[in-house]
Amino acid sequence: MIEAKHVSKVYKMGELDLEVIKDLNLTIGSGEFIAIVGPSGSGKSTVLNILGGLDTPTSGEVVVDTINITNLNTTELAHFRGEKIGFIFQSFNLIPVLSVYENIEYPLIMIQHLPPQEREKRVLEVLKEVDMLDQKEKYPDQISGGQKQRVAIARALVTNPKIVFADEPTANLDSKTAHRIIELMHKIKQDYNTTFVFATHDEKIVSSAERLITLVDGEITEDKRIIA
Repeated sequence: MIEAKHVSKVYKMGELDLEVIKDLNLTIGSGEFIAIVGPSGSGKSTVLNILGGLDTPTSGEVVVDTINITNLNTTELAHFRGEKIGFIFQSFNLIPVLSVYENIEYPLIMIQHLPPQEREKRVLEVLKEVDMLDQKEKYPDQISGGQKQRVAIARALVTNPKIVFADEPTANLDSKTAHRIIELMHKIKQDYNTTFVFATHDEKIVSSAERLITLVDGEITEDKRIIA
């Protein structure tokens, strides 16, 4: 499903080169539920962005669902992400002028071009799953941080993606809601064989993961499968 081959990422910091990811080799299969863990600054978010085609490696290549995404142009990448991938961002990335309902519906209109009845069915279903049905007409500045996170999660899941990349998805959620969201993601994985890859410090996600990848200074120091 996902294969990173000798991936490195270097950022220019004035005259200095900062190597954030160092010769990363990683294979992720369909339907895996993976937590990438490690200290702040270890490169977790950068790995997610590269695997999901939001960032490009300085060297190496990434193959997702048999497509070498490092060879795609900007337009092709955007289309590929819209069809295959869901993202949950720590900073939410909601559109302030759109309501909760419209934020979730947006990718179904702009990328998947679904008819109105199918869009409505999907949006209402996922709103119910994240317990935001009664907030669907509100705008992002009218809801709490935890509610914004639930909207961001709903938007990522509404397209029925093959892969979901999630950067600290439970950081703004209370414990009860976090457990409910994790259970929902496990259900989606089981029902649709969706692959979930998390960058996280949250022990609730770590304890529910089936595979733990530890990243330190841009390198994988441990890759451990958890026996349920």
